[in-house]
Amino acid sequence: MVVERDELLDESCRGAAPLPQEADRVRLDLPRRDDLPDIMYLANNHRIAANLATMPHPFSLEDAKALVQKAEAAHGNSAFFAIRLCTTGRFIGVARYANVEEGMPVHVGYWLGEPFWGQGFATEAVHALVDHAFTHGTMDELTAACRVTNPASRRVLVKSGFQYRDQSMIRSLGAGGSVPIERYNLERAIWKSLRTWGRVAS
Repeated sequence: MVVERDELLDESCRGAAPLPQEADRVRLDLPRRDDLPDIMYLANNHRIAANLATMPHPFSLEDAKALVQKAEAAHGNSAFFAIRLCTTGRFIGVARYANVEEGMPVHVGYWLGEPFWGQGFATEAVHALVDHAFTHGTMDELTAACRVTNPASRRVLVKSGFQYRDQSMIRSLGAGGSVPIERYNLERAIWKSLRTWGRVAS
């Protein structure tokens, strides 16, 4: 899981940007109200919340409803998607990008339900998310972050072309305090080169 933030999501419609291209085993689309049971079941996990900035734990039905509403509100250089299995359409996590600080680069965040860890789904989802951001957004750079104790997310970011920048601290609601993180960035020019050369080797 990588650090995600909730600030500065506008309340207007996301607009008519098409959904991301379907990956081999996952697809990204909008979360729906019929996803609420799966959202609650997967998100109510301290191991996930402790790796994110603003996810509450315990995670309630009202929190799940708020997640769906955030997706409906995203617009411009922001998007909020459900990660689904292509085979069944089941909700398995979230991938998003948004401005977390005014005037700062757009930030990528995601989380995946624990039953789906370690199978490459997160990497596929982040690839699709990054492609969508640079194809339909106007940003020249994306940022991301992960806890220093989260090597799985570090691998996902590196496989998606993100480059290590530095370390910092961030307050995590789920962890109950400040935690050290690694910060990464991906420039549009690098993304274009990766698409030309093929994705970063596994």
